[in-house]
This record gives sequence, structure tokens and C-alpha cells, in this order.
Amino acid sequence: SGAISKTINMPNSATYEDVNGAYLLSWKNALKAVALYRDGSKLSQPLSSFAPGADPLADALLLLEKDGGVSYRISPSKHSSRGSLPNRRMGYTQKAKIGGHSIFIRTGEYDDGSLGEIFLDMHKEGAAFRSLLNSFAIAISLGLQYGVPLEEYVDAFTFSRFEPNGVVQGHDYVKMATSVIDYIFRDLAISYLRRDDLAQVKSDDLVATNTSPRPESETKSSRRKSSAGFKPEFSKDKEKSKELSIKIADARLKGYEGDPCPTCGSFTLIRNGLCMKCDTCGGTTGCS
Repeated sequence: SGAISKTINMPNSATYEDVNGAYLLSWKNALKAVALYRDGSKLSQPLSSFAPGADPLADALLLLEKDGGVSYRISPSKHSSRGSLPNRRMGYTQKAKIGGHSIFIRTGEYDDGSLGEIFLDMHKEGAAFRSLLNSFAIAISLGLQYGVPLEEYVDAFTFSRFEPNGVVQGHDYVKMATSVIDYIFRDLAISYLRRDDLAQVKSDDLVATNTSPRPESETKSSRRKSSAGFKPEFSKDKEKSKELSIKIADARLKGYEGDPCPTCGSFTLIRNGLCMKCDTCGGTTGCS
């Protein structure tokens, strides 16, 4: 090929004669230079052709680094064999609607509170879709019981896009989902991994928008002032500002951005690429 050097990868069992023959063959082929490696001679290499246990030196390098004695043991999975769940197990049931389609998520937990299985049901869908969803839940449950981290499933399946999708009703934190699978793993990530970044509504938002009853003393005081002909001194601007804040908070709880549409004024803008689109009139803030 005209390259300056060639690389020769040799098995770990290569002898002095094999190395000598490789250099002789390189000289006969008029190579300018040659780089020769024996399998296992480097702590990191792109490929080893031996199966685990077939090469003692390669196995030793995986277990222990010679320089400094730092252990490089391969971490076993959480369960080297399938971890059985207790017969009576804890968990939760979450009901929600995605684009008008009802879905139920039921979880099963180990004694330490970690997720061990999931059950999925969309009872009004067709038999084929329900069967695929049930099979998907069984596959995920088996993976969890054999030690596959939930983080891997979350990274793989969130933001997957297909119908039904859209506005989510009945969930405290997830208000929009790009698919049923996206919604499922958003819910699991929020519940078991504390992944607040996958929620449209944060816990602090629910606390901030929560209304509490007025203290009894304040209520009595207000009644006395009202009976004496007292009129609260609220300006119209303050009333409008309060109404606007309520509309914005209500829109965000439903999964919208909370900004008014420049065309119709509705608070139903959703993210559409780099711009926003109105669910009410279909107008956008600049994108086609």
C-alpha cells in the first residue's frame, strides 16, 4: 500500500523463531518499517482473539495491572444469575393518559427498594399492540433481574418518537411524551433514579403553586373589615398580573411553555425544534 510501516499482531504463544520469521518476511516484502505486537503485551489493545479463560496471561492482565498493583477486576453484574423477587413485593401503580390513550404502569421492587419488574397495560388497544407491550415489559423485567442497570434502559428508550404521543394527563411530573415508551421510562427514571431533568414539572414547582387555607385569624379579620364597609385596595394592574400568573402556571402544569401565542394569545405554545408552535391556532414563532 506504500505505507511507512505495517503492524503485525501475533498470538501470545508466539516464539522467538516466529518473531524472527516475521521480520525476515517483512524484509523480503520491502517494508520500510514494521511494528510487531504479541497478544497481551499491552494493557489496552483493540482486539483479542482468545475467549476468556483460554489465555492465562490475558486473564491476569484483566485482573491486575502490573505497574502499581491497581486492581482492574471486571465488575460482575448485580446478579450473576437471575435475582428472584420476593413473593410479596412493594411497588406502585401509575395511571395516565397519552393523547387520550390510557396506560397503567405497575412496578415490583426488591427488598432494598430497587426496581425488579414492570407490568404495562393499555386495555383499550388492540390485541397485537397489547401483546407487544406485555412482551416488552417481560423483556425489561428479565434484564433488570439479571443485573442490567435501569440507567441503560432510560438512556436507550427516552425520546423515542411514535404514536400515541402528546399531552400526558394524570401524571404529576410528566406532561408531554414523544411516545408510550418515552413516557414509561421517564416515569421510572423520576421514581427510581431521581432524574428530575426528564420531568416537565419539578417538585419545587408543585410546592410553589400549592394553595394553603388562610389562617383563621386572618379570615376573621377580613370578615370584620368587610362588615365595616372595608374595600381591599387592589389595583386593576395587580389583578391582571395575578390572573396572568394563574394562566401561566396552569399552562405549564399541562405541559406547555407558559408563553402567550403571538397570533391568538392562547397559552398553548409547545416546543417545535428551535421555535414554538401553538396547539390552538397552529401558528409558530418563526419556524415553518
